[in-house]
Amino acid sequence: MMNIFKKTIFSVLFSLLIIGNVNADKIKIGTEGAYPPWNSKDASGKLIGFEVELAYTLCRYIGQQCEIVEQDWDGMIPALIMRKFDAIMAGMSITAERQKAISFSQGYADEVASLAVMKGSDLEGMDTPEGINLTLGGSGVKKTLKTLTGALAGKTVCTQTATIHQNFLESGDVGKINLRTYKTQDEVNLDLASGRCDVALAAAVAFTDYAEKSGKPVVLVGPTFSGGAFGNGVGVGIRKDDTELLKAFNKAIEKARKNGDISRIATKWFGFDASM
Repeated sequence: MMNIFKKTIFSVLFSLLIIGNVNADKIKIGTEGAYPPWNSKDASGKLIGFEVELAYTLCRYIGQQCEIVEQDWDGMIPALIMRKFDAIMAGMSITAERQKAISFSQGYADEVASLAVMKGSDLEGMDTPEGINLTLGGSGVKKTLKTLTGALAGKTVCTQTATIHQNFLESGDVGKINLRTYKTQDEVNLDLASGRCDVALAAAVAFTDYAEKSGKPVVLVGPTFSGGAFGNGVGVGIRKDDTELLKAFNKAIEKARKNGDISRIATKWFGFDASM
């Protein structure tokens, strides 16, 4: 009986070892699936988008298989830390605040933000520069923020919760506003189109993608935003103790950039080269 017991234990341990080795060759990557064209789902429910295609490309360079895991945005970092997946590719900008909790690869794309309104809004005529970088600052940025403060006073401004866009709107840089947050960008888009939002803030490409696919007259207004609260590009989020995986992703991003893969995939999904 003892020999049978030992054989059974050995067999179970051997099976677990094999399973562990198989899983070690697969990188699980978390994405939202609700932030087109960065990541979304097609009519059949399959995850698609710029980051989904890029994830498979990076995994090929690393030499491992990818498994894309869908995760609600507001639970993305906690799920990574709890090891639901190994990395995040979800339009997540690299910010100092997020770097307190997780590590980031080098940036692979730029996510400039913009305000959007429905055509006919009185905000369409805002006199601002084409874009501002909050990190650079200066008199031009201060003047633009003052213009935005006046323009947004009394308006209902909508954005997705737990994002860099919410952080900016709550920073006081554009005064005290009537802020409304939503679980997904799709909900922001729908309420903007229905008139429940006067203006919304998100990645510029999220609005242009929605306008193109829905036919709704969504218009970008004001400057594009970068730097400061908006971070330093979008990167792969990785647990702080996974240093080897971080190195692997950085090498893969370098190869993908050198070979033109990131530029090609970005142009396919965005309509322009948003690679870094």
